Amino acid sequence: CTNDQVTTLYAQPTEAERKIWEQVNQVLMEALAILDDLQSYKGAGEEIRQAIQNPNADRVQERAWGAVVPLVGKLKKFYEFSLKLEGSLHGLLKALTSAHCSPTQHLEQEQALARQFAEILHFTLRFDELKMTNPAIQNDFSYYRRTLNRMRINNVAAEEENEVNNELANRMSLFYANATPMLKTLSDATTKFVSDNTDLPIENTTDCLCTMASVCKVMLETPEYRSRFANEDTVSFCLRVMVGVIILYDYVHPAGAFVKSSKIDMKGCIKVLKDQPQSSVEGLLNALRYTTKHLNDETTSKQIKNMLQAN
Repeated sequence: CTNDQVTTLYAQPTEAERKIWEQVNQVLMEALAILDDLQSYKGAGEEIRQAIQNPNADRVQERAWGAVVPLVGKLKKFYEFSLKLEGSLHGLLKALTSAHCSPTQHLEQEQALARQFAEILHFTLRFDELKMTNPAIQNDFSYYRRTLNRMRINNVAAEEENEVNNELANRMSLFYANATPMLKTLSDATTKFVSDNTDLPIENTTDCLCTMASVCKVMLETPEYRSRFANEDTVSFCLRVMVGVIILYDYVHPAGAFVKSSKIDMKGCIKVLKDQPQSSVEGLLNALRYTTKHLNDETTSKQIKNMLQAN
């Protein structure tokens, strides 16, 4: 890990990077608003409860429907944003894995893009942490779909029908049914990127991911680098990015991140996580426990499995 790689945290785009950087930057600006919206998402639990208890009271039904429709508009926006994120990830991977230089050189020469890739991962893990702890999201959406179906059966026109049609509702259902929907979007997109670009050695992608994991780990465990962090937010940024690239690596590499031959120092990464206050990393440890592909394979050492066991 060089000083150069540490300064990636503050990098500005070069001329060559600018076009892609500007496209991704627009998506990242929107990501901040999405997180704000999700953080303040309160749900319509009380209105829904009242509506279920008073099935024949029209006014109560209308109040619940009126509360749920704008919330479903937000859920639609979150889902549509996941598709934009997928597009951004594709553009960044193309730039950071092209064959003209090594993954380390890519990360050094295209620091602004590497930083954006890290920001996408940070957003993804933060979004999923918030979604996981908010049961209102699925409750609201289930109520919306049930009510819409009932209106259809009774031939009641729903003006908001064009808000989320049936096909979109099906796709949104699949998205929100996943414990970590944004991470699933990113994992699928990275896997698809590798399978779509057969002319590109898979190592170009996996080496880029493991280099990023290594940079984060070294920055977190080395007092000299850690002391340069402006605040604790930088620590949680690095932790989320490290976990994000491990999960992507585990999906993309045929043998995964946990085998002995893995280029990621998994024991070192887990140790860094466990050295943090438990409340700040429990969500990230759970992401490694429950959203990776190969953790429970026979090829994963007992030591790693034990390190990740829930207390």
